[in-house]
Amino acid sequence: MSKIVIALGGNALGNTLPEQAEAVKITSRAVVDLIEAGHQVVVAHGNGPQVGIINNAMSALQKEDPKQGFTPLSVCGAMSQAYIGYDLQNAFREELLNRGINNIPVCSIVTQVEVDPADPAFENPTKPIGKFMTEEEAKVYAEKTGYIVKEDAGRGWRRYVASPKPCHIIEAGAIRALSDDGHLVICCGGGGIPVIRTEHNHLKGVGAVIDKDFASELLAELLDADVLVILTAVEQVAINFGKPDQQNLSELTPALARQYIAEGQFAPGSMLPKVEAAVKFAESKPGRKALITLLEKAKEGIAGKTGTVIHQ
Repeated sequence: MSKIVIALGGNALGNTLPEQAEAVKITSRAVVDLIEAGHQVVVAHGNGPQVGIINNAMSALQKEDPKQGFTPLSVCGAMSQAYIGYDLQNAFREELLNRGINNIPVCSIVTQVEVDPADPAFENPTKPIGKFMTEEEAKVYAEKTGYIVKEDAGRGWRRYVASPKPCHIIEAGAIRALSDDGHLVICCGGGGIPVIRTEHNHLKGVGAVIDKDFASELLAELLDADVLVILTAVEQVAINFGKPDQQNLSELTPALARQYIAEGQFAPGSMLPKVEAAVKFAESKPGRKALITLLEKAKEGIAGKTGTVIHQ
């Protein structure tokens, strides 16, 4: 039996509430396949479309009723964790029971992830969130909120936030205890709610987005997992992606992965953080490995039949 941390990509959740309700059925089958094979599983997930929807909805509410004030992005992240977790835990529970597995409780944990306030990412916000605005609307919005706004690839103006690296998962102890007790735990939604530690042990939410692959990697280290599985929209990592000489990779060593990273083979914001997270986990302790593959191929990937395995 292996202890596995799974990082679910956006294709595992869909882009709208109806899409999510359908997508989690497919996701639950892939996850329960691994549990049925005897593995201990913890699930982390993204929240890209969902947190944006919540952020836009809360902004619309503020316009309708100015007394409401602006809702911090950290709070929007917490809301997204809860409603994604609600759908996931029900889908997992249903799939488990339908297969006659009735001894595995399922739970979601609203998860905070500590970041360093001195992280250089805060000096250069790179993640656009929320709705598009005209330049005039953006300037008024920035004056009211103090948020950073920039033009987004000629499509309009949007709020931009930082993407700092995760330093510590606040609820790691609770996640470990529940997992070791046999629970299927859903956690670290959207990379976790970014928080910084202030006076008297207070945790303060910050307007940022933590990459879910880096958060999942840290979670896998803290839980002493054997395998980090990053599920995405492609079956294998490739070099020369989309070109006539595209080459799919079944295996990668950290050294070779770094060579390809230096060559610019992996797109920032897409495959690059997945490969970087996989390399970090593979190097964190002898015997650990990471797998990047398609959601529906998770079982075959763990069995060594497909996907890209990163190991020393």
